[in-house]
Amino acid sequence: MKKWVVRFATLYVFNLAVLLLIDLLVAGVSVGWGVIWASVILTAAGLWVKPLIQKWFASMAAKSAAQRTKAGEWLVRAGLVFVVELVVWILVVMLSGVHVRHFLLGYLLPPILLAIAWGIYAAIDDRLEARAGDLYDRASAGIGGKRTDAASPPAPPSADTRAARAELHDGLTAEQRRMLDELG
Repeated sequence: MKKWVVRFATLYVFNLAVLLLIDLLVAGVSVGWGVIWASVILTAAGLWVKPLIQKWFASMAAKSAAQRTKAGEWLVRAGLVFVVELVVWILVVMLSGVHVRHFLLGYLLPPILLAIAWGIYAAIDDRLEARAGDLYDRASAGIGGKRTDAASPPAPPSADTRAARAELHDGLTAEQRRMLDELG
């Protein structure tokens, strides 16, 4: 559950920023206060709908993959990415308060920007989710009252822990080390 909450939260914040950027850069799109709900729609579509659409389109394109050249295959993949992003953008426009005034600017440019933004997100998502997971853990520890005092020193390791650490260094158990010491 924590993994999905963290993933949804990081993608939500990222999509919020992307939608605001689209609102600023694309003259034919007005997001306004609908950005909050539009980001929820975009995040849900990115997590659950987009993979299904990609899988469906990819399976259709795979049937004729043997007939294409390398450049043709690249064009088909780029076209599939654009079509998937277009479907997701249309869902966002239909289900949220996003207003599109110009067809060319409002329906063709935002999917390209979404594809670029999600490419950037894919490159940094592991670090974002790790950081958000740390924040989630700290917040849940603070809410649950499980705070640890950072000023208190850690407990000294037990004899078993020391023996295990020594075994890790040379690969010998305590008995093997004693026998080796007796030999000379």
